[in-house]
Amino acid sequence: MTGRAAVLLGAGALTLPLWPAPWLGVLVMTGLVLALTVLDWRLAAPLGAIEASRDGDRAVRLGDTATVSVRLHNTSDRPLRGLVRDAWVPSAGARFDFPGAPTVRVEPGARAELPSRLTPTRRGDRPALRLTLRSYGPLGLAFRQRTERPATPPWTLRVLPRFESRRHLPEKLARLRIIDGTEVARGRGQGTEFDTLREYVVGDDVRSVDWRASARRADVLVRTWRPERDRRVVCVLDTGRTSAVRVGDEPRLDAAMDATLLLAALAGRAGDRVDLLAVDAAVRLALTGGAQSTLLARMVDALAPLQPALVETDFELVAGEILRRQRRRSLVVLFTALEPGALGEGLLPVLPRLATRHRVIVASVHDPVLTDLTTRPPETVQDAYASAAAWRALGDRDRVRAALARHGVTVVDAPADRLAPMVTDTYLRLKALGQL
Repeated sequence: MTGRAAVLLGAGALTLPLWPAPWLGVLVMTGLVLALTVLDWRLAAPLGAIEASRDGDRAVRLGDTATVSVRLHNTSDRPLRGLVRDAWVPSAGARFDFPGAPTVRVEPGARAELPSRLTPTRRGDRPALRLTLRSYGPLGLAFRQRTERPATPPWTLRVLPRFESRRHLPEKLARLRIIDGTEVARGRGQGTEFDTLREYVVGDDVRSVDWRASARRADVLVRTWRPERDRRVVCVLDTGRTSAVRVGDEPRLDAAMDATLLLAALAGRAGDRVDLLAVDAAVRLALTGGAQSTLLARMVDALAPLQPALVETDFELVAGEILRRQRRRSLVVLFTALEPGALGEGLLPVLPRLATRHRVIVASVHDPVLTDLTTRPPETVQDAYASAAAWRALGDRDRVRAALARHGVTVVDAPADRLAPMVTDTYLRLKALGQL
């Protein structure tokens, strides 16, 4: 029953003083309202005859808006007058986007499309929880209701990482073309691959002269070189407890994902193979490189549901997985936190085995809170203690950085918005020097 039945009964109660027997009036009016309610309920469109289906977006980038529609088909001989509630998880940011929402009217045999606009606030899979249909009778005294849990038909919207650093990709590709020699003359670099022979011109490095080829041709020929190709780049995401620390509005892991995607896009264009590994106390994700045209899409889709785990990262497992999977010399980019406890007790003991076979970069997001505490003048005693603690934390980071450098590890420590371009700059520098 609806509130309208109660209002109707209350209106009838106002006439009780006019009845010769008030109790008889109460019984008559109650029976009349109940009879009308039952009749109204029977005239409501049966929900078993309402077919529901879904259509719309399956994936959306975090910060963008997706549209998912519920389509209703009224196969009964009665019009559907009702309410529809399409419930999603709160972080999906769902709201109806059709006139008169959430009320709906569907004539017999007709169809209706009820779009929902979703603006997610978190990355990952966002499912539809339940679909509730309520069918009212023509008098609005009673209704039929059906709630489906989980929502039928089921639907899950995958919220992909933002990948805001893609705006840096054109500039990095331009630098890559310069290094590759497609925009300027190729030069000689240590550890690069031989490309072609050409005639000597004024300004060429005399160390590039190929004397044997010059003797055969009776002309001075120089060797040209190109950056190494078909190298291996392994991006390793630390998904342990330190990756859950929020830097700004997002976890530290999201900044590492953004840098990983930019590096993968650049390395794929450079002809290198990119593998992805996410590890904490167990291997959460392992993605091997494939075709360059599909690499980025596969990585974005695989990273979307990845979440930090509140466990200590097993760096022995990290090193073991890298050494087992990568037989050839590779560039290993480890995205983690420069914390003395986690790295000093976990990574440093296994680092010699890893650095002996591979070139290692440790990339970390710099916490802006530490910078703020060390640059802001203290106003109270508590501020002074907080500033001293921040200076001590920065000193510990410097000691960890120095310990990593002694093993030949390159350290990139940058704010969240600068981590991605700085990691790719380091990759381009090593590629130009032939040190991958």
